[in-house]
Formats: sequence, C-alpha cells, structure tokens
Amino acid sequence: MSTEPLKLELPWVEKYRPQLLKDIVGNEETVLRLQQIAQDGNMPHVIISGLPGIGKTTSVSCLAHELLGDAYSQAVLELNASDDRGIDVVRNQIKQFAQKKCSLPPGRHKIVILDEADSMTAGAQQALRRTMELYSNTTRFAFACNQSNKIIEPLQSRCAILRYSKLQDNQVLKRLLEVIEAENVQYTNDGLEAIIFTAEGDMRQALNNLQSTVAGYGLVNGENVFKIVDSPHPLIVKKMLLAETLDASLDLLQELWKKGYSAVDMVTTCFRVTKNLEEVKEGIRLEMIREIGFAHMRILEGVGTYLQLAGMLARIRKVRSG
Repeated sequence: MSTEPLKLELPWVEKYRPQLLKDIVGNEETVLRLQQIAQDGNMPHVIISGLPGIGKTTSVSCLAHELLGDAYSQAVLELNASDDRGIDVVRNQIKQFAQKKCSLPPGRHKIVILDEADSMTAGAQQALRRTMELYSNTTRFAFACNQSNKIIEPLQSRCAILRYSKLQDNQVLKRLLEVIEAENVQYTNDGLEAIIFTAEGDMRQALNNLQSTVAGYGLVNGENVFKIVDSPHPLIVKKMLLAETLDASLDLLQELWKKGYSAVDMVTTCFRVTKNLEEVKEGIRLEMIREIGFAHMRILEGVGTYLQLAGMLARIRKVRSG
C-alpha cells in the first residue's frame, strides 16, 4: 500500500485567485485607486459594493496583503456572512481585535474585513459606529457587499465607497484562456461561448463551470457546458422564439418542459437570448423583452406554470407578426 500523502486539488477559483492588485481582472479605475492606497499606506475605511463573483473580497484581501506583508496573519480579522455577526460579535470579537497590540510596518493599521456586510443585523451595524471611531488610529474597516444601500447611513458616511461593475465578456474570456492553458484543457469555441453566456460577468461562476465541465466530461464544448449548468440550450430557445408558427414554438417549449427545466430558467434564458437577437428589428425586440419581463414577474410571484410560458410565447408571436 502506498504511503505517499494524498494530494488534494484546489478548486480553480481558489488556485487562480489573484494575490496582487495588478492581477485583478476588470474594474481598472477602482483597482487603480486601491493600488494608490497600497502605495500611500494610509487606508481609509472602505465599502466595496457590486455583484457576486467580480472580485470584491479578493481586492480587499490583495490590498491587505500589499499593505501588511508578513504581518497579514496576525493583523487581519476576516468575518464572513456564514459567521455569526450579531451585536455580540461586534462587542466581543471585533472590539478585542481592535484592542490587540500588533507589531506592524510603520504607518500601517490592522484591518477588519467584513464580507457580505449587507447581511449584518442593523444592531450590529449600529454597534460598529462607535468601535470604528474609537479605534480608527489602529484599525481600519473594509466592507464587501452586494448592495451598499443595505449598510446604514452612519457607516456609509465614515467610508470611501467603491463600486464594482459586472465584468465584460472579453475580460472573462482572457482569464478563462489563461486557466485553460495552465490546466491543459481540451475545449471548443462554442464551449467558451457557453461558459461566458452562463456566467453573465461572474468570474467565480465562469471558473466553477469550466472546472465542473472538465471534471464531468473532459471536453469543454457547448453541449457539455449546458448539461453541467443545467440550463436550456440558447439555440433551442432561439429556435423556439423565432419559430414560424405558434405550434412549432409550443412543441419546443413542451420538449424543454419535459426535460424538467424550471420556468425561471427558461424565462431568464429567453431574456438573455432575445437581448442579443440580431435577426429581429430593435423595436420588435424591445416589445419581446417587455412580454418576457411580464412573464418573469408573474413567475417570480409564484405562478411558474407551463401556461404562463405558453402565454408568453403566444404574445411574442403576436408582437412578431405585427
């Protein structure tokens, strides 16, 4: 029996996580501001807000590494939404960390990173106000959140607010190609298009979908990617939306419905396909999007039935036939 230790493979999203600010993909202007902060060494309290998977937490982590170097492990407290972050954590854990003495490079501060800060209780956020003021000489706070408006006004006014936008397709593609080369992945162009289409600017989602497809099928092509992410194939959806007759549309809908795709998956794929539908004039395309929007709203309210989707296709057919 082999006594060699088992080598554990890291998820690619961790393996290829940037370690320095210059390696972060997208949001160049905001990252440039963070690089300036790292250079000056005087970090303000910051709130970074934006959609999931676009590099908020990674940016804060890289900034802390560049500011603190080897002192990172003892001078950074990181709390995630999965931790209990009620008022007791602020009073005990965060306060104790702020009071702790650390040997730091000159002019540097300890850093508290609060990930998913918008899910903190209002009481905990109120308790943070005083802690931030009392210990601002030694400790700085960095909040990463999806919606900055869920952070109370008094905390917002104490912080520099940086907003991250969704990554562009070419930025996601560039990073995917780097990972593909490093991992020697077999792929086709339609496979890459499928990953970018399903990720919608979310780098974490893109890398996870890539790794899952490689683990499941070996070859990254369009068909395999859509099987892995379990969403309707956009070519079938496109065919369904542009079918010559309503009956042909409904036949394709029936086919997708029997495969077990949810109404939400189908209606969101319809929207994403219609958005890029160059075969249809813009005015008609906007009308189609409007009908899909109404159907989406009803489905999210709980009426996720086949009838809603069939009705949506009937209204789209009416719009297209003028």
